[in-house]
Amino acid sequence: MTAMAPQPVHHDDDNNEVVLLSFAMEHLEGALQLSQEMSWPYRLEDWAIALELGQGFVLRNSAGTVIATAAWWAYGETHASAGMIIVAKAAQGRGHGARLMDALLAAAHPRTITLNSTAEGLALYERRSFVRIGVVQQHQGVPHERHQAPPASLVRAMAPSDAEAVARLDQQGTGWARRQMLDRLVQAGDGHVLVRDGEPRGYAISRRFGRGYVIGPVVAESAVDGRALIEASLACLGQVFVRVDTAASSQLGDWLESIGLRQVGDAITMVKGPHIPPAGPARMFALANQSFN
Repeated sequence: MTAMAPQPVHHDDDNNEVVLLSFAMEHLEGALQLSQEMSWPYRLEDWAIALELGQGFVLRNSAGTVIATAAWWAYGETHASAGMIIVAKAAQGRGHGARLMDALLAAAHPRTITLNSTAEGLALYERRSFVRIGVVQQHQGVPHERHQAPPASLVRAMAPSDAEAVARLDQQGTGWARRQMLDRLVQAGDGHVLVRDGEPRGYAISRRFGRGYVIGPVVAESAVDGRALIEASLACLGQVFVRVDTAASSQLGDWLESIGLRQVGDAITMVKGPHIPPAGPARMFALANQSFN
């Protein structure tokens, strides 16, 4: 991340100086405390990977405490995602979220930006011309039983030689160029590839995240194939705490509930800028997380 000079000071209701800074490694502990205050399950390692792959801003008060964060991830010159937007409870209602978002939008311009919003954030984003395009459902829990892996002729472990095919499938399913992020997620976890007629037709990555593991991204051409990729990941993970974030339209929600990954929340997917649905035929069936999309 490039360094950024402190911006003009704003004052909150208690006359504490609040300064806008580029998000740097020194802010990670403060960011972790913010997410813990909100009961978000990020570990310090999750924040570190996010910052390694992206950039953003923090607000810091005169005591040196991080009171707000916002991050974004560039996917080439045309698209980006935004997330990890948090304002400390004691600092809410003072325009800090708006200040962060305006800085983020200026930095990411002119890219189309996608994010997943809580109900509380909708008004902030809608005032900045974000529009709703879908719903993401958060499923999590410990599976009721161990899962059998699909036949090796259908789903196999991802190999280094699959990197180009995985990036191509991901771009089909998202419309984004994010090879660097995919490479880092594979490095942090394990990948599977679904093969049909000798060609990779879908992929899944699972890795440590939050309270246990997350399975995502998952990209495939059908819900049946998406389920097979998730089952391959579950077979490797065993009966541990697992999270899967999937679109309400994915047709996977009922199945995830049936295996013990109950829906515990949802978020509104929003976009600012031209939104062209991905070309396919591969589609996104599970997110890397709700910030990366």
